[in-house]
Amino acid sequence: MVSSEGIGRLVIVFVGAVAFAGIGFALFVAYPTSLADLFGVLAALVVVGIGLRVASSTADSLFPGYDVAEVAVEGPITRDGGSGPLPSSPRATPADDIVEQIDRADEDDNARALLLKLNTPGGEVVPSDDIKLAAERFDGPTIAYTTDVCASGGYWIASGCDELWARDASIVGSIGVIGSRVNASDLADKVGLSYERFAAGEYKDAGTALKEMDDDEREYLQGLIDDYYDTFVERVSDGRELEPEDIRETEARIYLGETAAEMGLVDRLGTRRAIETELADRFDTDEVTVEEFEPERPLMSRIGAGARGVAYALGAGIAGAVLGEERDRGFRLRT
Repeated sequence: MVSSEGIGRLVIVFVGAVAFAGIGFALFVAYPTSLADLFGVLAALVVVGIGLRVASSTADSLFPGYDVAEVAVEGPITRDGGSGPLPSSPRATPADDIVEQIDRADEDDNARALLLKLNTPGGEVVPSDDIKLAAERFDGPTIAYTTDVCASGGYWIASGCDELWARDASIVGSIGVIGSRVNASDLADKVGLSYERFAAGEYKDAGTALKEMDDDEREYLQGLIDDYYDTFVERVSDGRELEPEDIRETEARIYLGETAAEMGLVDRLGTRRAIETELADRFDTDEVTVEEFEPERPLMSRIGAGARGVAYALGAGIAGAVLGEERDRGFRLRT
């Protein structure tokens, strides 16, 4: 049975198509110029196509087909979503795109609630916090749910939502921060490479792979890790209403969803369908319809991003080893 909203959408699209077809016919066929004589029919079809898009957008605005927005955070979290140095490396989640999608959902009067799908092992600290802040800005109920993994930076993001749902076998937790570096000093000695320092500031090259770290550098870098960890604990404590000491006692372990729920790290266990049923009950309606929000990227931007990823995959291994690219040879920090 066709709903009144569906009939309304069809009427608007039909009327829009007829109206723009009439305009196109009048401009390019009924009153032709010398150029219109040759291209009149084609131009009329173009105008009809534009009219259909305008009418469809108008119908979507007047008769929305959804009342819940969904934004997905999948894969490692980075600022730009670049893939790893090898073609097989998983593509990361571009935090800026996720923030844009959440903000767009917040501005959409049709979106009464936000679902944040989390399937991520974590990633960079500040991009994770940006997504969390965007979720907090959403004016309406926000429910984070995890399918497979909601760890580290993913849990950081979840702390900005009203609720966190998980499956029984989901992996949840890893509330901690890690810093790492590759120590290539012995390898450099074997192949005849040496490190020559030109830097202003005692700790400017702390963590550089081609030299051994001294105790002061280790203490300095560990201090950064501890500060980020304190911030992580504070964010989770405030957002999830958990005691800081209880969070620290997890020691960055991961837990299955059922155990995480018993510990208070997860609010409820259930599938996405169960969440939809819950929202329908809260909104006092038969069912809710979820619209997946995706990044609004121009075609050339998507092509350019893909080309950059391929170029990086082909050259990063050699360039990183020979030229000592900063992001690969130095100290790396992530949740």
